[in-house]
Amino acid sequence: MKKKKIFKWIMIGIPLLLIVGVIFIVGSSYFEHRELVTQEKKEYPAPGTLVDVNDDGDQLHVYSEGDGEVTLVFMSGLGTSSPVYDFKVLYDKLSDDYRIAVVERAGYGWSDITSSSRDIDTVLEQTRTALQLSGESPPYVLFPHSMAGMEAIHWANLHPEEIKAIVGLDPLIPDYYEQTEDEPSPSRVITLLARTGLMRQQPDVFNDNFPAMKKGHLTEEEAEIARTIFFRRTQTKNMWDEADSIPTNSQTVSLHGEPDVPFHVFISVENEDEYWKESLISFSESTAGEYFVLDAEHYIHLDKPELIAEKSKKLIEMAAGN
Repeated sequence: MKKKKIFKWIMIGIPLLLIVGVIFIVGSSYFEHRELVTQEKKEYPAPGTLVDVNDDGDQLHVYSEGDGEVTLVFMSGLGTSSPVYDFKVLYDKLSDDYRIAVVERAGYGWSDITSSSRDIDTVLEQTRTALQLSGESPPYVLFPHSMAGMEAIHWANLHPEEIKAIVGLDPLIPDYYEQTEDEPSPSRVITLLARTGLMRQQPDVFNDNFPAMKKGHLTEEEAEIARTIFFRRTQTKNMWDEADSIPTNSQTVSLHGEPDVPFHVFISVENEDEYWKESLISFSESTAGEYFVLDAEHYIHLDKPELIAEKSKKLIEMAAGN
């Protein structure tokens, strides 16, 4: 009888010990992660301007450099943890001739993680407010990557006087989503690893998952800073909300039709969905835009930065002359 009781307590105790052990490991990792985030924010402050974009005091980060009569606005795709470093290899080739501005949406880069809605109108107004308060003013040429394509189209439709042209970097457009309903799906496991800090325990996770680093475009110093952003801006709440808002946002953008400005586009040939290419070409042609199909992956500006910069200069000059 005594042996049976001992065995029973062992069977109960082992799972409890495992649970306590897991809670201890996760909890320790979380608090260490929070301490490191506080330290990293002090060591690597925002290189651009932080501005309040609403009455709640939510701040967005805008990084700008260069001079020119037309400002090129770079708008990141869904889930790009550090837009400033993601676009750097491209805007470095343009900032000698033009003013460039990278707007980091809520939950990205040095911008705050906020509770504000991710509907397309709110996102657009925050982008425009951030630019204005950071000292940037239209006219703009927009460079949206991926999901930001819909925000760029909406911007040109609602405020055409501000936009000279759109130069899409493998951008998402409403027609593609409506035909395919292909929604990005963030991973709950990766989100858990990121928010608890357990992701920091994987030595190569940044090198293998931040495209600009993977492609070899960052210096050692840039990589160190981008790594700290990656650890605190992977699959944030705002990124999840953006993914959930794509169906509604696509409908909102579609209501206004095509923009009355040229929609130029660089298209990745490595996208396996043929309709992606077809829909972008059709949309570009309908706005008197130009299109370029490149042998590149979805982060097209990282694979072909020289070619994109060269052709973009011609497109920008055409837009500036209009």
